[in-house]
Amino acid sequence: MYQFISKRLFYGFLVMFGVITVVFLLFNVLPGDPARMMLGQRADITSVEAINRDLGRNKPLMLQYFNYLNDLSPVSIHNVDNPKSYWYLDSTKYSSYTKLFKVSTHVEVILKTPYLRRSYQSKRKVGEILIEAFPNTFILAITAIGFALILGIIIGILCAVKKNSFFDKISLVFSVFGMSLPSFFAAILMAWIFAYLLGNITGLNMFGSLYSVDDFGNGEYLSLKNLILPAVTLGIRPLAIVVELTRNSLLEVLSQDYIRTAKAKGLSHYKVITKHALKNAMNPVATAISGWFASLMAGAVFIEYVFNWKGVGVVIVDALEKYDFPVVMGAVLFVSVILVFINIFIDIIYGYLDPRARVQ
Repeated sequence: MYQFISKRLFYGFLVMFGVITVVFLLFNVLPGDPARMMLGQRADITSVEAINRDLGRNKPLMLQYFNYLNDLSPVSIHNVDNPKSYWYLDSTKYSSYTKLFKVSTHVEVILKTPYLRRSYQSKRKVGEILIEAFPNTFILAITAIGFALILGIIIGILCAVKKNSFFDKISLVFSVFGMSLPSFFAAILMAWIFAYLLGNITGLNMFGSLYSVDDFGNGEYLSLKNLILPAVTLGIRPLAIVVELTRNSLLEVLSQDYIRTAKAKGLSHYKVITKHALKNAMNPVATAISGWFASLMAGAVFIEYVFNWKGVGVVIVDALEKYDFPVVMGAVLFVSVILVFINIFIDIIYGYLDPRARVQ
């Protein structure tokens, strides 16, 4: 088991190394000078050169790449004495760190929080911006996957029990429609119907985040109703998947010999479904939900943008509009880390529950 976990962690490390390399190269060959973006119309040659020196963009690309890796790595090497050094241990960049050991008189190895650079526009640390926005995205994803899981299992069970009925057929039609509906279009459609056309009845808003500002100057307050539309919209596609998987898996389990034995013993149809069939039919659903949760954490960009939900998606879109490359780079890496760690966690759980997964 330890060897299995080690391999998964190693593969995850290789994936992240590849993502970091691609992100760095992609955003460092794009046209545009960050110094001029930061200075705007006030840009002059002296100021541009000074900012590029401060950003390290006057160095060779390979040196910039190694410095980027050094900034991202939790364990990094720095010069502790010379402020002019490219590898200087700057306390404004690395606000929290622990010195591990000395390599030489002037060079030390430290343990720190990964540094994702600073925003070109707000001058804030990218890590702080993402950490501030992440809870909203997490709450949105959790609510969406909970909605999809609960409602999807219920509908899937009813479809399996009432196979080939009108309810079963209409549910399958809506499932196919839900899987094929693009997220951006679904968000616009939901906002238009339930907030604009039926807003007086539903009381829902087209735009809004988890916290709203009081018009009377009493500060922010929790507004859970703003969560309903984005969560339902984000949960439509996984809902369709859960309905299909639950129905098909339950029908397959119901055809097994032990189910016929349970019925022959005189157990009620309800007990056969809940006590025997449903538990064994949930494996494919659990697999799909775990993968979809990782996708929802990463793919809520369109939903957040349409509903103006203050999460990581809105941060990414705003950064793209302003060519704020450090924020975009940091957000891509942040989302990649989430995807990699969730997938590793899922693989470890599978390996623990099913020895065949460890062998494969």
